[in-house]
Amino acid sequence: MIPPLDLAPEIDEIKFEIEKEIYRVLKEARFINGPEVRDFERQVASYLGVKHAIGVNSGTDALVISLRALGIGPGDEVITTPFSFFASAESVSVLGAEVVFADVDEKTFNIDPAKVEARITPRTKAIIPVHLYGRPANMGQILEIAQKHKLAVLEDCAQSFGATYQAQCAGCTCEAATREKAAGLKTGALGDMGAFSFFPSKNLGAFGDGGLITTNSDSLAAIARKLHVHGAEKKYYNQLIGYNSRLDTIQAAVLNVKLPHVDRWNNGRRTAAQLYDMMLKQEGLSPERLVLPEIVPGHVFHQYTVRLQKNSARITRDELVARLKVLGVNCMVYYPVPLHQLPVYSGQYPSMPVSEQFASEVFSLPLWPLMTMNTQEQVVAALKKALLG
Repeated sequence: MIPPLDLAPEIDEIKFEIEKEIYRVLKEARFINGPEVRDFERQVASYLGVKHAIGVNSGTDALVISLRALGIGPGDEVITTPFSFFASAESVSVLGAEVVFADVDEKTFNIDPAKVEARITPRTKAIIPVHLYGRPANMGQILEIAQKHKLAVLEDCAQSFGATYQAQCAGCTCEAATREKAAGLKTGALGDMGAFSFFPSKNLGAFGDGGLITTNSDSLAAIARKLHVHGAEKKYYNQLIGYNSRLDTIQAAVLNVKLPHVDRWNNGRRTAAQLYDMMLKQEGLSPERLVLPEIVPGHVFHQYTVRLQKNSARITRDELVARLKVLGVNCMVYYPVPLHQLPVYSGQYPSMPVSEQFASEVFSLPLWPLMTMNTQEQVVAALKKALLG
């Protein structure tokens, strides 16, 4: 069975260095707030091009704490995409604020800026663009909208570590000044704050849960640093009602080892995506039966997600995924239910037609940085057999 993701090759490359760093943590027995955490925060801030990086225990906590730092609470509205993992909306709801969904763009899978602006009301306080599948959202236009309406921007970067915003990759029509300011920046350095996940499957993954908050604001960083340790700047002198959300020292040690390799691994993902693109077109599977993701600058391909053309296919997406599994290829569906249709939000929102269409069409082919051409050939052969019989 070809898995959706195989972490073994990249771990094998660096296992001795990782073992050495983990042993160092065990020997020193500094499991909470060890020096490795501060080292990682400094290194990752430099890599991402931000002033502040704050390690937390998950990507979800990174979103919640960032929203708290931005002052989001009951009575406020936050606009985000309905085509994402639940945490993008859950983080808003858990604070008592109202989630407002704006549908996604048909080419990018990311939130459509034009639909964002149409959803703004006097209660709107922030926008959460999600850089889905590793492709940066159209931040030029989103930042202009936010500036025009005095809104905060919190980037959900859970799937986009190392991705770089390029205005042309999202069909950006923003003003030249905004485009020039944003172009070339990494995700997490564009908005007021950024939230990252280090879940093991991410482009930069830990050996357990982990997350990161980024910002260039001294004041926002100060609030976030308090909130992630029970609201205290100084131990036992709590100033806010906060959280126990620290990045474990062992996870920081693992991330310190992996960070210098992330660009090479992201390049491996892009190479695999380009090879899939070529193979699927050569086999005649696209555009007749499959819609392929665009290969654009800055995209780090956390997933290689395709869409089944319903009008030309003889089977449903779910039937196709089941057939592939029988043929030895395990694909994943991200995401089968758009957020506005989840039971927790059922009946509260109008139709989001693009997201609803995507939810019935998308599936992600196996992809990892050190994937071999032979493995990709097996995936494409199985896909052709499953589609064409």
